[in-house]
Amino acid sequence: METLLRGTQVYLNRLTKSDLPTIASWYEDTDFSRRFDALPALPKTVDQLESWLDEISDSNSQFTFAIRGVDNELIGYVELDSILWSQQNGWVSIAIGSKQHQGKGYGTEAMSLLIDFAFNECNLHRLQLTVFSYNLPAIRLYEKLGFTKEGSHREFVLRDGETYDMHLYGLLAREWKA
Repeated sequence: METLLRGTQVYLNRLTKSDLPTIASWYEDTDFSRRFDALPALPKTVDQLESWLDEISDSNSQFTFAIRGVDNELIGYVELDSILWSQQNGWVSIAIGSKQHQGKGYGTEAMSLLIDFAFNECNLHRLQLTVFSYNLPAIRLYEKLGFTKEGSHREFVLRDGETYDMHLYGLLAREWKA
């Protein structure tokens, strides 16, 4: 049996309040915020993030994990949320914090661990996500992992006077296991 939530470069474990100042610093980077959310890119306070963390811990339809390197450094986080248990569906997302950790395979391994958790531990049937058309690294990651583009919300986001689509991607358990 494989070790749950542990890869060769990263492992997933719970986020703690001591992680929140680091995450708050990521939200000071407009590029980070704009990749992750359609809401206006605004810094988040530790207090705001603490409320988010409390909400996560009280939920039975959301799992959020810290992505940590083998040296225990916080690299980012992944989420499996909005789980509709009766239909075995859930949403996934990933955030890699600083630019120094991007493009090194951490996201691929972290998402693989999360997908394994979703399909093998939670017994989900389908995972889905949305991604903005300008987030090309994320699109490459999702397609590399086997997600299929299922549609687009045209001109969903307006940034700096330009409009961008929001794509919907899905992955079924049988596709992942193949």
